[in-house]
Amino acid sequence: MKKIALFLCFSLVAFSSFSQDALIRKIQLESIRPIKKDVNDTIHHWIKGGVYSINLGQGSLSNWAAGGDEFSLTINSFLNLFAFYKKGKITWDNSLDLNFGYVKTSSLGSRKNDDRFDFVSKVGYSLNPKLSLAGLTNFRSQFVKGYNYPNNVKKFSSDFLAPGYVLLSLGLDYKPTKNLSIFMSPVSARWVIVNNDTLSARGEYGVTPGKHSASQLGSFATITYFKAFNKLVSYKGRMDLFSNYKHKPENVDLYMTNQLSAKISKVISMNWTVDLIYDDDVRLFGPHKTSPALQVKSIIGAGLLVKFQG
Repeated sequence: MKKIALFLCFSLVAFSSFSQDALIRKIQLESIRPIKKDVNDTIHHWIKGGVYSINLGQGSLSNWAAGGDEFSLTINSFLNLFAFYKKGKITWDNSLDLNFGYVKTSSLGSRKNDDRFDFVSKVGYSLNPKLSLAGLTNFRSQFVKGYNYPNNVKKFSSDFLAPGYVLLSLGLDYKPTKNLSIFMSPVSARWVIVNNDTLSARGEYGVTPGKHSASQLGSFATITYFKAFNKLVSYKGRMDLFSNYKHKPENVDLYMTNQLSAKISKVISMNWTVDLIYDDDVRLFGPHKTSPALQVKSIIGAGLLVKFQG
């Protein structure tokens, strides 16, 4: 009986020791196992970068209010800077486009052909994976004076902040794919600035003669799309639509940019850009230079392309 009792005690002690050893071993393994971190603790919230290009090419204009020739040789530079932030359901997308170029013609010498800056900032709060509540602001103008040449006569037509466009909008941002964004707002505020006394006195760009700005209230939509067909060829486009509730809402303003790029080497590329603008308040065209018209600018060229990201 004593032998049985001793055997049971020994077995109990051995089992207890084995269990403790197993528990200690488990704790040791867990202590050296990599800890799984929350993805929000490891990712970079900001993505920043840009593209710079300078091209030699040929340009053509039709009814271009900012000024320039119908056909010309061009030296055109373009800088795009972007900064994108994402954390949880919050996103903040910023983009700045800067264009500047000169033309050369046999009859009228050298002068500006392409000149603008365009800043867009959009803050979103995700409602589901494809739909967000978003606020958008846009500021667009040009750097220096522009001229039209009706019948080879130089006519002053635009300047820095003449016109300038400021837009504030609240709406929904729909992204069915990673390459496509559709922003829509039923109520948006837009200000047209004409900060030049000569253009203001003429009442250009929809301001009351003598006034330097005009406020507008309307609906706004913008569609942005990017498509990389392969490693060499890509397309980027944006289309803005604005309907002014205060004045002829059926005459929708259009602003559209298109860029098709093809890489020839690591830093050399060919680019074709086509810009379209229609604004019923820009009445500089027609036989009497008092009518609106579709403005078209096309530039095709080749040159240096540098991409950077930080």
